[in-house]
Formats: sequence, structure tokens, C-alpha cells
Amino acid sequence: MEEKIAPLFQEKNPTPMDQLVQTRAYTLPSSTMDDAWEMILGQLQSEMDKTSFETWVKPLKPVSYRDGVFTVGARNTYGRDWVEARLRSRVTHMLEGMLTAPVRLKFTVVNEFFHEEDGEPAPRKEKPSVQPSDDEPSKPVDREPRRERTQGEPSERKILLARAYGSERARVIQPERGLFLTLYFFEHWLPLVGHSALAVILAARSMCFWNPKTGELRNRVETDMAEIAAKANVSVRTVKDVLAGELVRKYFLRYTVRRMMTPNGVRTAGITLMVRMDDPLTPEDQDVLNLPEAERWYPAEFEDETEE
Repeated sequence: MEEKIAPLFQEKNPTPMDQLVQTRAYTLPSSTMDDAWEMILGQLQSEMDKTSFETWVKPLKPVSYRDGVFTVGARNTYGRDWVEARLRSRVTHMLEGMLTAPVRLKFTVVNEFFHEEDGEPAPRKEKPSVQPSDDEPSKPVDREPRRERTQGEPSERKILLARAYGSERARVIQPERGLFLTLYFFEHWLPLVGHSALAVILAARSMCFWNPKTGELRNRVETDMAEIAAKANVSVRTVKDVLAGELVRKYFLRYTVRRMMTPNGVRTAGITLMVRMDDPLTPEDQDVLNLPEAERWYPAEFEDETEE
């Protein structure tokens, strides 16, 4: 049975629908528009799982309703494309039931840094340049030459972090030595791979090095399951289970077993671990955004993984 949604407002003498479409250009008051959107949020919350609703739907904001176009703002293009692909039909149906009129639903990107209008980013505001008058000759700008950092001298970033933490705390914590992990990982990958995988991935990354600014990358390390387990504060069995996980193997960690010859035969001498240092898109987002990740980010030698 199709759900019937009570109209948000009614006219005493309703206009026939064909005349309504042809003759009325209606702008909904912001208070009524907000009320309509709150009703839609309540309905979607009851229909969706909590994670999807909190991540994708709750941040949406109504922007305007003008001439039959109801515009909804998302924080970024990922959110816009996600709801566009999954909720357009459902939300349009609910809006038309509330407004008793045909509605064209439009999703756009609106945040404090970016405002998308009709699919185009808003023009960037340039600071006006100060031009010298005809009576006043332009003066050359004295620029202090950049001083080269001497060997052993701390970087500017390290100095700033030390000031923020305090010298004694910074000496122990070493805030300049960080691990790369995006908020996207927490919001999208963590529900897929779990907390144990997060701990193992971070432990593996702590054994590697990546400088996105210079491109320097050292993401191959010789180690063993016990060392990874100690760094991740999990059991060796958990490390083995994580490394065998399909998503972890495909997108984050690969390994090969190192062996050595002994008088008693061939013995296992640990593993060579290949670590992905950036965070890829989830399979779902790859499909939605049509941005497939490279099928193999690791060398061919890591294609087959076995401990036998």
C-alpha cells in the first residue's frame, strides 16, 4: 500500500493541478521549508540504518524552494552524489505529498568554503590590489631572502608543534611524528574492516614512511607477525586473521613469507609486508562516483600470499 503523506499546507479553494503547474510560481517561506525538511528527516531516519542516516542524510540542509525546485545542500560532493543516487525518488515523492504540487529535487554542495550553483562552483573572491596613484611612483617591495635551514636545525613545523605542546611534553610525545589516517577512513572504512584491522593497519604504517610533499615512500618492511601484534596490541592470531581479510588484502596490506635454509631444512624467517599509506575509496563509493581504484597497488610478487 502506497504511503499517504498529509499536505503541509492546503488552500481553501484548490486550483486544478494543470493550472497550478502552468500559472503558479511559488516560493516557500523558510520556516515552512525547514518544517517540511524536518518531517522528511524523521521519516528517513525510521527507514534507514543509523550509520547511513547519520553519515549521509542528517548533514543535509534545505536551501530553497522556488518555482517548483526544492534545493538541498550537502557538505561535499561525496554526500551529494550518495543521496542523489539513492534517495532522489523517495524524497521527491515525500515532498510532492507535503506540498501538493510537482517538485523537482536538486542536490547541491553548500559549506563554509564552497557554494555550488547550477553545477558550477561560485567564483572565487579576489582581494583588491592597491594600485599606486599617478602622483606617487610605485616602490619596490623589499623581500627578505628565505634563509636556508642548517643541518640539525629543527623544521618550522616541528618548532610550531613544540610550542603548541610545550617543550617537555613535545620531547616525549614527538607530535611531528604522526600517522596518516583520514576522517574518511573512520567514517567509511572502519565499519567495513573493524577495529582490529584499524589497529593492524596503523601498526603497519608506523613501520613505514611517506612524505606526500616530496613523494618519498618507504612502504615495504621486513617484519613478523609477532612484531605487528605487539605494535597493534592484539594477538598474533588476530594479525593473521586481519591480513587474510579480503578488503584488507585488496586495499591496505599485502605480505609474502620469507624463508631461510637451516641445517634442519627450510624455516620461516618472518614476512615482507607491503603497506598502502593512503586511504582509498570504499568499493561502494567507487561505484557511486565511478572512480575505480587501481586493481593492484602492490608489486606482482605480493600477488600470492601463503604461509605454507
